Amino acid sequence: MQVLDKTQLKNYGLGLNAVDPEVFDIIKREHQRQKDNIELIASANFVSRAVLEATGSILTNKVAEGYPGRRYFSGCENIDELENLAIARAKELFGAAHANLEPYTGSQANQAVYLTVLKPGDRILGMDLGHGGHLSHGAKFTMTGKHYDCHFYQVDPDTERLDYDRILTQAKDIRPKLIIAGASAYPRIIDFQSFREIADEVGAYLLADIAHISGLVAAGLHPSPFPHAHFVTTSTQKTMGGPRSGIILLGEHSAPEFARKIDSAVFPGVQGAVHVHAIAAKAVMLKEAMSPNFVAYQRQNLENSRILAADLMARGFRLVSGGTDNHLILLDLTEKGITGKEAENRLASVRITVNKNLLPYDSQKPTVCSGIRVGTSAITTRGFGSEEIHCIAELIDKMLSSEPTVNTIAKVQDEVSRLCGLHPHIDSIYEQNGHKFALQSPYQLQN
Repeated sequence: MQVLDKTQLKNYGLGLNAVDPEVFDIIKREHQRQKDNIELIASANFVSRAVLEATGSILTNKVAEGYPGRRYFSGCENIDELENLAIARAKELFGAAHANLEPYTGSQANQAVYLTVLKPGDRILGMDLGHGGHLSHGAKFTMTGKHYDCHFYQVDPDTERLDYDRILTQAKDIRPKLIIAGASAYPRIIDFQSFREIADEVGAYLLADIAHISGLVAAGLHPSPFPHAHFVTTSTQKTMGGPRSGIILLGEHSAPEFARKIDSAVFPGVQGAVHVHAIAAKAVMLKEAMSPNFVAYQRQNLENSRILAADLMARGFRLVSGGTDNHLILLDLTEKGITGKEAENRLASVRITVNKNLLPYDSQKPTVCSGIRVGTSAITTRGFGSEEIHCIAELIDKMLSSEPTVNTIAKVQDEVSRLCGLHPHIDSIYEQNGHKFALQSPYQLQN
């Protein structure tokens, strides 16, 4: 039997462009899109070159099941060191007593919590999807919604903010086993202490899902869920600016009881072998988040969000809850006479990226929506400051306050190009087979 030398193996050692020019071309075009667009999707951000290098490293070759010191495969001594390092950094950054960095996503982190404390049919109380909640908090068409008895709290119809007395009354009536405090589209501070008091009143566990605000929490710019929540979950790509992945954290009061149960729920409970390359990327992200620059970046993120909110309100836009306390804002477009879907499409035509979003008590379908969600994390990473934010507000106004003319669209496109040129998506360059890809470093703050 002939044994093939590695040089004889098809495509071995060749770059992406040589092996698969179609995929290479798609990636190249996506890079150009990111470079030429103003990214305002609140769940979006840009990773640093260091995070990207870790994500695409040879660590993707290593299979590792289990946890440091308790692997199912040999050859994991370097992986154990890496995962222990990432765990130590997560605990230090967030002030947690236990951290599990193996969840593939924030949603799977939530599933692991459910598996730890719930049985099929148990009751969950989470935020209504149309009022700012997330699919993984019990939407009826998801695994969570199918396996558990899910109920939902809503924002106050007048203030469009959480009414904790109202949530307490609802919790007393429902008697859930788990309460979820966290949101995907809520622009205000979340009071985790009040949620814990509600949970204690009805004998429920409290899960704080800080997927959107974890960067603000890490920087000390949003109240921490510790020591109030029994469980804390987060994704790592949003305000953290890391890879697309998840983390579970436990405080001092819950770690002794739940640390091993949480680990077992993640693996083998809801997923298989750890994505070692993602662990490395999260370790790098956590180190970046420990720098003073990260705090400065998050302060600029909040400032950009507040300036954008104020500018849009000054131009006649109605914002849900009347403003923002974090990195995102919700625009109600009802009085503008357009839907969220139409607004998303208009802005996309001039290379401004947002997403349509349901508003509290929305009469539109989820595929249409009455509003849009706008976030500032990605443009802050890119280096946009107050001057650029004022310009962005003006561009949104020109595109959404009335039907834009061909001339208006052209002028807005030119201004988008100018703004992107001021803060290019370029800091360091990779070169692969003669093709250059530009990557930016994080936290390019203006003086």
